[in-house]
Amino acid sequence: MKSRPLPLLFAAAMSIAAQGIVAAKAEDAFKSFKQLDSTGKTTKLNAFSPTMGRPAAAISREVTLEAKLVPNGEVMKSGLTWRVFSPIPGPDGKLPLVATAEGGKADFHLSPGDYFVNVAFGRAGITKKLNVPADGAAPRETLVLDAGGIVLKGVAGKDQRIPDKQLTFSVYSSDVRDDGERGLIMANVAPNTIIRLNAGKYHVVSEYGDINSVVRADIQVEAGKLTEATLTHRAAQVTLKLVSQKGGEAIADTAWSVLTAGGDVVSESVSAFTTMVLTEGDYTAIARNKDKIFQKEFSIKAGKNVDVEVMMRDQHQTAGAPAPGATAPEIDAD
Repeated sequence: MKSRPLPLLFAAAMSIAAQGIVAAKAEDAFKSFKQLDSTGKTTKLNAFSPTMGRPAAAISREVTLEAKLVPNGEVMKSGLTWRVFSPIPGPDGKLPLVATAEGGKADFHLSPGDYFVNVAFGRAGITKKLNVPADGAAPRETLVLDAGGIVLKGVAGKDQRIPDKQLTFSVYSSDVRDDGERGLIMANVAPNTIIRLNAGKYHVVSEYGDINSVVRADIQVEAGKLTEATLTHRAAQVTLKLVSQKGGEAIADTAWSVLTAGGDVVSESVSAFTTMVLTEGDYTAIARNKDKIFQKEFSIKAGKNVDVEVMMRDQHQTAGAPAPGATAPEIDAD
């Protein structure tokens, strides 16, 4: 039996379906694309053909790309990272990176065809499909980031400055996922750092010290503006010392435990003296030295750093025998 050629109509339908599959694969691959870190500057790429099975064009076209923070804003002159991708996924399912550039506006030499262009400004970014025609005027594209920035600061109490080394910020998306968590955007951000973000609302977490002083706030980022936000901690720094007399030297090899008014342990350490940041409230300091335990109640007021001396001659006992009304943890005498 002789084979017969497919009808022209059926062949055309098969061709259209095949094109649709390729386009769908390109879109799926691009959906999985994540923001990349900055790379070295490569401003131009000559005679790249993004279409498989088609020979590279003899003459590439020069494409100029620029970006603005807002539609009516000025063209940005620095701080941008440009990336150009082929729309056809590679063997790994990702879109191949064709060229990159850093700075302000960027000029690329690209063969006629379709591309995806991504421009990043810090954590802000936007992606756009780009077509380079074989004839006619060379394209000049302007991408609008719709982005702004925030600078985060923190104080204790009314206006007590917090040392930068003791203060960190984390930025999360404002939306809560199905698992109850928010998407982390940036972690361990130092105070007074300019964070560039797309316009929108963000959830910011500030940590003063590493124990229990945590403040949260929702902050709105406006396009084209730099917003300064100051988060206030109701906390202070305390230094605990075990001494034999008032104003005396701290006794070495002392084990410390700090309890809340409810009896929860918030800190444990071993040293001559211990320094920590605690949120406002009442606490009990318990010090063990050799076979004796000493304790003292103290209070923390926001923004008021204090030194607390635990006297060896006051309220002492042998290890393992709590003082009346005390909630000291079990401590071995060794």
